[in-house]
Amino acid sequence: MSTAAWHQATKLIHGGFGPDESTGATVAPIVQSTAFAYGSAEELEVPLEMEMRGRDLLSGLPAEVIVNDEEIRRALERSIKLIVENIKAALEVTPPELTADIYERGMVLTGGGALLKGLDKLIARATEVPVRIADDPLTCLVRGTGILLENKKLLKEVQVPSGQTR
Repeated sequence: MSTAAWHQATKLIHGGFGPDESTGATVAPIVQSTAFAYGSAEELEVPLEMEMRGRDLLSGLPAEVIVNDEEIRRALERSIKLIVENIKAALEVTPPELTADIYERGMVLTGGGALLKGLDKLIARATEVPVRIADDPLTCLVRGTGILLENKKLLKEVQVPSGQTR
């Protein structure tokens, strides 16, 4: 794929909006569904391709391009690298007693990012910590918060008093 075609595909993936310059976050929801369905953090055994349709930002006309998992992986590469670097930085400043527990029990990926194929394996390799994906990663945080809020004793145990940090 030529550089011009790559930029066109990137703009189509971003729904014609592109990344938010202030945060680097993508503002179009199509990016997430495309990344999770066809993207990966690591090379896939069986390559995936998909047709994407959108508006060409230069001509203003409808356009169609074919993108594959490698191209999406390249588009996500910087974000994935940042995620891994931040996890490693957090582990470096984690108290030793908690670090031992993390290395023994591992990490659990939650949220939409957990759906990116191979992210768990990539993080595990980079940190040398076991990583698994939560059951139903899109809703587990909300469900866990609901359980916590219903259990006043547990909530009191984990609550941080106002004005203090742990």
